[in-house]
Amino acid sequence: MLASWNYSLELALSPRSVAMTRFVLFLLVLLLSVTAFAYGGNSKADSGSWSGVIVYSSCSADEAFAESSECTKNVPGAKLSLYDDTNRVVYSLEPQERVSFHPGDSVTIRGRLIGGTIRVAAAELMSIGLAVGRKAPAFSPRDQFGRIQTLDTLKGPKGTVLLFFRSADW
Repeated sequence: MLASWNYSLELALSPRSVAMTRFVLFLLVLLLSVTAFAYGGNSKADSGSWSGVIVYSSCSADEAFAESSECTKNVPGAKLSLYDDTNRVVYSLEPQERVSFHPGDSVTIRGRLIGGTIRVAAAELMSIGLAVGRKAPAFSPRDQFGRIQTLDTLKGPKGTVLLFFRSADW
């Protein structure tokens, strides 16, 4: 049935129209194929920044999460990698020349993620917490009873200790 429909359509069009229609369809298919090929390889690429701890590639995500000493041992052939504890993933880092940190350093890596590898554009040590001797910035969150707390309302007779807990696995 399809062959007879196609044949009757061709009879209704002039030979020049049929040739032009086929040419346009060919170009459309070609364009879609090229577009899919061009973007298909990069569909999993993502630019951004990732923070975590530098570990060796011989370290698994479970070992890094447990802060195993295996993650800082230099094993022959192992490369520096980034363990992101927010999603428990170890990312490969390339090129290695752009990673001038030591295992255990907390860093922020900027670049492009392709598969499981971050193509490093920039890397810097991550500052966690306040430097020694630096005063805490003003804050005013509500406590578990809905009361606003500030550094002054929390201050005791011997001072104040603030503990910020970044993440937990409950």
